[in-house]
Amino acid sequence: MPRMDEAMLHRYAELAVFVGVDLDPGRRVLLRSPLEAAPLARRIVEVAYRAGAPYVHVAWTDEAVTRSRFLHAPEGSFGELPLGGPEAMDAMAARGDAVISIDASDPEGLADVDPQRVATARAARSRAFKPFTRRMMGNEAPWTIVAVPTPAWARQVFPDDDEATAVRRLWEAIRQATRLDRSDPVAAWRDHLAALGHLSRFLNDRRYDALRFRGPGTDLTVGLAEQHLWHGGASRTPDGRTFVPNLPTEEVFTAPHRERVHGTVRASLPLFQGGRRIDGFELRFEDGVVVDARADVGQEVLDRLLDTDAGARRLGEIALVSVDSPIHRTGTVFRNTLFDENAASHVALGEAYRFCSDGGVALDDDAAGARGLNDSLVHVDFMIGSPETDVDGLSASGAAEPLMRSGRFVLET
Repeated sequence: MPRMDEAMLHRYAELAVFVGVDLDPGRRVLLRSPLEAAPLARRIVEVAYRAGAPYVHVAWTDEAVTRSRFLHAPEGSFGELPLGGPEAMDAMAARGDAVISIDASDPEGLADVDPQRVATARAARSRAFKPFTRRMMGNEAPWTIVAVPTPAWARQVFPDDDEATAVRRLWEAIRQATRLDRSDPVAAWRDHLAALGHLSRFLNDRRYDALRFRGPGTDLTVGLAEQHLWHGGASRTPDGRTFVPNLPTEEVFTAPHRERVHGTVRASLPLFQGGRRIDGFELRFEDGVVVDARADVGQEVLDRLLDTDAGARRLGEIALVSVDSPIHRTGTVFRNTLFDENAASHVALGEAYRFCSDGGVALDDDAAGARGLNDSLVHVDFMIGSPETDVDGLSASGAAEPLMRSGRFVLET
């Protein structure tokens, strides 16, 4: 990993441990990290042990090894998975271990790889890890994601700079986005989470039946799931532990109704999926289902994503983000969903967060579906908001109330 000021690296580790998963003494940790992020991973391990973790299990990944597989492994082998891997991670989550993930991926690291191989491997992994993913999306254990820049990622974000300058600039953008540039980042995050919580409560009080988005290439009405709940900032485990799944986070979000999405939406930022780019894409929905999908770049990748399963053509999340967010104000397209989704309002294809419906975590699949909660192997966010986007809240009678104008909230909260 490129060098970062040691004091700042330690503060980043503390942010992941004390804000991200709010680690309490006696809780084990599962840390998922690419090899390139080893300096930050080692700091997180140290901070976690000092905070009272009895054991930190580090699961290393290597993009070069993954790329080699997709380029050279024999046909028919892309459904193979490590023996016991999914079961072990599910057992850790069931036990309540805190899960910290570090993202340091190359947005287009698999651009020259056969997309069918990638799609097959991703689908096999998603099926095997579905129990683990369901626990994470149900908040059964605290989890968080942070990111560190790599030269490959930084060169794509700042293509006109030399490598060292690009990495330095990306580090600085991440510092701003994660509030590490504040004198007390932990206190700054507590204030920010309180503000997001206030906005969530405001939206829950409004009890909108649907939202309508209008912007360049977009006129989309999204019905909301029955007994839907808005969330933002911190989440909570069944034993009452708060955590922040994404660092950074600027969104408030809830669950759409899987059958009540109508109209057309055009993505406002590119999407990077399986190491490849999808750009300039537009989806048309009828009765909740994508019936037409067109992309200027990455049409084949988009088609394979939508064909993952029946639920991949429906929405599982809707999120509102003001263009006043610090990520948007950086003016940087990060080419990484962890950051870009916090620069603009967005939706997600695929699996819904069941906690976004009152008591939804306890529901079986049929009952969750009856409320409109979507089920899928995937959950893929893409951005639809911009300074040209307006959002109205719709009542059950169809009456419209301005909620966002030019990408900003206009109602007093």
